[in-house]
Amino acid sequence: MTEGNFVDYVKIYVSSGKGGKGSTHLHREKFIEKGGPDGGDGGRGGHVYLVGNKSLWTLFHLKFARHVKAGHGGDGGGDRSTGADGDDKFIEVPLGTVVRDKETNEILFEITEHGERRIIALGGKGGLGNWHFRSSTNQTPRYSQPGLPSSEVDMILELKVLADVGLVGFPNAGKSTLLSVLTSAKPKIADYPFTTLKPNLGIVAYRDFQSFVIADIPGIIEGAAEGKGLGHYFLRHIERNSTLLFLVPVDTPNIKDEYDILVNELTKYNPEMLDKERIVVISKCDMLDDELRAELKTQLDKDFAGTPYMFISSVAQQGLSELKDKLWNMLNMEDDLPENSHNL
Repeated sequence: MTEGNFVDYVKIYVSSGKGGKGSTHLHREKFIEKGGPDGGDGGRGGHVYLVGNKSLWTLFHLKFARHVKAGHGGDGGGDRSTGADGDDKFIEVPLGTVVRDKETNEILFEITEHGERRIIALGGKGGLGNWHFRSSTNQTPRYSQPGLPSSEVDMILELKVLADVGLVGFPNAGKSTLLSVLTSAKPKIADYPFTTLKPNLGIVAYRDFQSFVIADIPGIIEGAAEGKGLGHYFLRHIERNSTLLFLVPVDTPNIKDEYDILVNELTKYNPEMLDKERIVVISKCDMLDDELRAELKTQLDKDFAGTPYMFISSVAQQGLSELKDKLWNMLNMEDDLPENSHNL
């Protein structure tokens, strides 16, 4: 999926169908001059549904379809004939789609399961025909009900990426490079900040035909929780990840300080981020010799006591198998590896 095709935010207008009118028909046939009322009911207006589809990864298919309208109900007829119901409309969305009211910005609901179906605009009820209003004192009512009007909703669809592992780091930390070597994804890679402007997803092939999904999230800068840089535009995608991978280059001036800034921005955005499993991955470690590695390991053992960390090199393909093992174990609650894994 190219970056331009990844759409995670759309505004959409939906309108249900209006109900059909009830009929005011009076029965007439040969030898029956006054057969009485037999007007049928109007048909129901079409509903508009939102449906979860696990095969979709983006809202791109809705980018140019901002208006969705269901069919109107048919009018009732004579001989108590009911009008046809209006055609329902089904809008398929990827799992992790949040629906907001455009005016209030209130979250209405979220779609998280395949096949989950929610009505977002209820079709108008059809009007009753005059047959319903006959009585002993009014045997030929010449009135019926109109159908109920359609309902209109202006809403925002906002996608929170459903991935197992989220890559978190500063711009130009090497997240896209790591994603490209762990998966078959082809993210844009360049030597300048904010190369990644949209989340990139990749599937990591593991042993025995098993796999998990990893997401390269656009880079964090200090103040992102207040909307600086790409701000909230990317932070919402991290909420869905069960495990967070903090990627810090080994040539950073202070690895612990950079990690603390990343954690702080996530916490300010949503304190529940602290409850997620996390691992610190030190990248570009092909730049280290044995002496520097040993010295850095001693420091990191103090800085990351209780938090697992690993050394890798995406370019030199070092430590990637061990990283896959560690992530798989964390995702499946099988932490058979030592808490601080630092072997290449």
